[in-house]
Amino acid sequence: MWHVIGAGAVGLAVARKLAERDGTSTLLIEKHGAVGTETSSRNSEARTYHTYEGTKLCLKGKQMMYDLCEKESIPYRNTKKWVLAHDAQQREDLQKTHDFARSINVPIQFIPLSEAHAREPDVRVEEAVLESPTTGIIDSHAYMSYLEFDFQSRGGDLACHTLVDSVDPVDSGKGGWEIQTRSPGSSEITTITAETLINSAGLSAVPMSNSILPPSRHLKPYYAKGSYYSYSAPSPKPQILIYPAPTKGAAGLGTHLTIDMAGQIRFGPDVEWVEDPNDLSVNEERLPAALDEIEAYLPSIRREKVRLDYSGIRPKLGKGSAVARGKGDGFSDFLIRKEDGFDGFVNLLGIESPGLTSSLAIGDMVHDLLYK
Repeated sequence: MWHVIGAGAVGLAVARKLAERDGTSTLLIEKHGAVGTETSSRNSEARTYHTYEGTKLCLKGKQMMYDLCEKESIPYRNTKKWVLAHDAQQREDLQKTHDFARSINVPIQFIPLSEAHAREPDVRVEEAVLESPTTGIIDSHAYMSYLEFDFQSRGGDLACHTLVDSVDPVDSGKGGWEIQTRSPGSSEITTITAETLINSAGLSAVPMSNSILPPSRHLKPYYAKGSYYSYSAPSPKPQILIYPAPTKGAAGLGTHLTIDMAGQIRFGPDVEWVEDPNDLSVNEERLPAALDEIEAYLPSIRREKVRLDYSGIRPKLGKGSAVARGKGDGFSDFLIRKEDGFDGFVNLLGIESPGLTSSLAIGDMVHDLLYK
């Protein structure tokens, strides 16, 4: 039996892929009352320049997702995405991003300023526009609902409202895994056994890994809270995702403009480092700085119509750059691996944006780690 801990988009995709094999059984464990209620439902995804392993997974996953959406009528839209430069230094930084992205086969291109001004007259850009022509948006809830349905139709079992208290490898996993679980508010422990354990616990993934691996292999979890801002005025209303130029060393991609499936725009996320992964409170003091950043690329915005909406937390493996420009840039990539010395243990750590985009490809990768 395979046990997958964590039913976000990635855990769902992994469990669904494993459940397609004949003669196997897969249990997906989720502490919340429904799937996809933590990181997967509280973050934006439009990343064009992840890095190394993450890029391959993002590119493959994006195409797999588009294909699945077409086949299963899951709502999505190819919006495209712009990254803006307002001065020569930002243009130089954007060129590095472009060159690195092209070197790893990310479809990306500069477009003339005249074209940008004609297509989106409300967007201010002074120096350069880098366009990602294949970036889009998806109804993430419909997508995860489909994965849940398809997983269960393949014979998989989903256990929601199930907390994992501890995990014990029997003879370093050679004898399987004993997982102690309980219901929220209950002290009654149920022990279940598995041949294979996949840790896709999102915000809890690093603490869970640390509870299993020896201290020399422990990692420090970092939690980046991002606030999102709603906009209630009818204009301006760009139809393309808008990102400010990436700042070297910054842990986020700036307070960017995103669009939901109903066509409403919103802004975010920013980055606020927190110690508590459950701290989803919104901080009014962050609004003025966010407004200034938004106004730099959307000067006709009505500031009084922008309001704090909600926040989400992204699991990170460090406080380094959110943008990859090559090795040594401080970027922390996805960490997906079978753990040496622990039979049947696969860790999925630091799976933040663009984890949802990459989810189907991650499912394939975990399957191949186990079977190839």
